[in-house]
Amino acid sequence: MDKISVLATVAVVTMSISLFLSLFLITVKTEYKLSNRLFAFFLVLTAIDISGNLGHLLEIPLAARVFMSSFFFLQLPAFYLYILSVSYTDFKLKPKHLAHTFTFIIANLILIPRFYSVDLASKISFLEGSGHMLEIQLNHILTHIKIVSYLTAAFVVLRRAKKIYLENYAGASIESLNWLFQFTLALSVFYFIALLKNIFKFTEYPNVYEWLKTGLLLFELIIIFWYLYKALNHPNLFRNIDSKLKLVKNIISEEKNSEQLPVHEEKEYNEELLKLKKYMIEEKPFLNPSLTIQDVSKDIGIPVRDLSVLINHKLEQHFYDFVNTYRIEEAMDILKDVTKSKVTVLEILYEVGFNSKSSFNTAFKKHTGVTPTNYRKTLHNSTL
Repeated sequence: MDKISVLATVAVVTMSISLFLSLFLITVKTEYKLSNRLFAFFLVLTAIDISGNLGHLLEIPLAARVFMSSFFFLQLPAFYLYILSVSYTDFKLKPKHLAHTFTFIIANLILIPRFYSVDLASKISFLEGSGHMLEIQLNHILTHIKIVSYLTAAFVVLRRAKKIYLENYAGASIESLNWLFQFTLALSVFYFIALLKNIFKFTEYPNVYEWLKTGLLLFELIIIFWYLYKALNHPNLFRNIDSKLKLVKNIISEEKNSEQLPVHEEKEYNEELLKLKKYMIEEKPFLNPSLTIQDVSKDIGIPVRDLSVLINHKLEQHFYDFVNTYRIEEAMDILKDVTKSKVTVLEILYEVGFNSKSSFNTAFKKHTGVTPTNYRKTLHNSTL
């Protein structure tokens, strides 16, 4: 099988999977409709972009092929908006988001005089000398700027969302944020290789360009399969956070800069801390896998703002770690109980408020230095 056949086969398979997944995301019943639609749009744009590799098989007019290739300028904005929608519960599409189509419009407008509005022969001549055409060079510059700016923005959003989550929540969303970070990292590698491929396109190494082109399609297929696997096996993976929540460092900064806010005395912090610890021990709210700092605030009558500062600043612990400490202590008590030796680790993690084996193992090892299984084995051996 020659390189053209391999390229075409991989392109068709990748397009088919992309379109299938986009259809699945649009039709599946879920509360996260906007997120699904945004990612489905990203996948459709990806499929259109891939179709450019089938120009020798499909009778696509030259102008249409160039126009379809410009859809790249909508791909990363769609992915960035998807990241925002997954990260924040209150995210909504607004007219201001149309600004993300600006480079797509510019990229096509500058091609009208010397490409879109001329005859076929002139179009072919324009593309043959594309390496020296100002419009093409400008589009390449816009491409580089687009890739760097949108991927950087996506990482910034995920980093801030993770910090807010750790300070205010104690559920499973941290795993979704970690996975989205990995997914964004994979896309970053993909686009970096794509830029490298375009550099070789204008050099004396056309074979390198072709192999990179095929490799990118395979990589794209792997990324899409990866997402499909996550979507099918973990349908409730993504739970958003409230974008209005502030980081503790920002709250403290605001308090220092405001003369109107009362200064919290150390005595008050100590009283609130005793109240909080008593509540955690007696009521065991940590057994709720979806516990939030708002829930605790409501139950013990301490404002969310003060409670957040108390835990995240005074105790120097994220709310996420603070709650998990109690969950691990509860798990350790169960593991020590000889009457519960038949209870599996999986049953224990669900019982104490975790909803993922990986997060339980990570938290348990962070707290004790060993895995739950090894901890139980050590206890068992010491009693023999």
